[in-house]
Amino acid sequence: MDHQVHLLGRELKVTLTDAAQRALAARATPLHVEMELYFSCLIRKRVHFNVPQRGEVAWIGQDLSLAFRPVMSRGGCSMADTEPDDMLVDLPTGEPQRFLPHWLRLDYRHGQWQGEFGY
Repeated sequence: MDHQVHLLGRELKVTLTDAAQRALAARATPLHVEMELYFSCLIRKRVHFNVPQRGEVAWIGQDLSLAFRPVMSRGGCSMADTEPDDMLVDLPTGEPQRFLPHWLRLDYRHGQWQGEFGY
């Protein structure tokens, strides 16, 4: 199912697979989703689930919140797959909407939430 939401003053198309819709309906608490765009030597895109809400949030019903966070490392260029939260800082552009993706796709497979976003 497709949804259009407004986040940071722009439109974002959100697609939930049938499995994602079923898993979302079965939850007792809302699902918080954060799209992270990480700038380092390369650009990395990640979707985090059940993280604390930061910044502006868009809701789909009462069960799903969406946020976007462009970040960079405090320590300079890092090629690690993971970066401790205390090593990440918000990208200092002051205009995160410039980097907001056009679409987000959420799925639920083998008991795990999965997500991808793009431009």
